[in-house]
Amino acid sequence: MVDTTPLTQAVDHFADRLRAAPQSRLQRGAAAEALALAREFARWTQGVEEPGSEPREMPEAGMFAAADQILVAAHDLALVLDSEDQVAEAVRRVEEARQRAGV
Repeated sequence: MVDTTPLTQAVDHFADRLRAAPQSRLQRGAAAEALALAREFARWTQGVEEPGSEPREMPEAGMFAAADQILVAAHDLALVLDSEDQVAEAVRRVEEARQRAGV
C-alpha cells in the first residue's frame, strides 16, 4: 500500500486556504480552480475504478463548497493510487491549482 500522506496534507492545506479566503477571492476564480481540480481527481479515480466507462462529472455545489469538493475527490483518489509517482503527480496538481487560485 502506498503512502498518500503527502497528498492528503497538500489537499488539506489547499482546502484550509480556501475556507479562509474572502468571498471576493473565491469569486475571482479560486473556487472555480478548486472545482476544476476536484473534477480532474474524480475523473482520475473513476478511470481506475471503472475503466472504459463514461466519466461522470462532479456537479458544481457553489463556491463555498469548493473546499469540501476537493477534499472528497482527493481522499477518494488517495484510495486508488498505487505508486509513489502517482502520489507525487497528484500533489503537483494540487500545488499548481493552489497557486493558480491565489490562496
